[in-house]
Amino acid sequence: MPQGDKSAYTDKQKRKAQHIEEGYEKKGVSQEEAEKRAWATVNKQDGGGKKSGSGRAGSK
Repeated sequence: MPQGDKSAYTDKQKRKAQHIEEGYEKKGVSQEEAEKRAWATVNKQDGGGKKSGSGRAGSK
């Protein structure tokens, strides 16, 4: 998967990133920087893209 490919993310994660990005843009952050920060936040909160396999649900 090439860097920047968002296909491994769920629709919920994509919506979350979009919402975060819009919030940063309202604060005056550039679109590019807002997108970077939004995905970094999603990765930190959710641990990245979709996970497969058993035992993933309660592994916090």
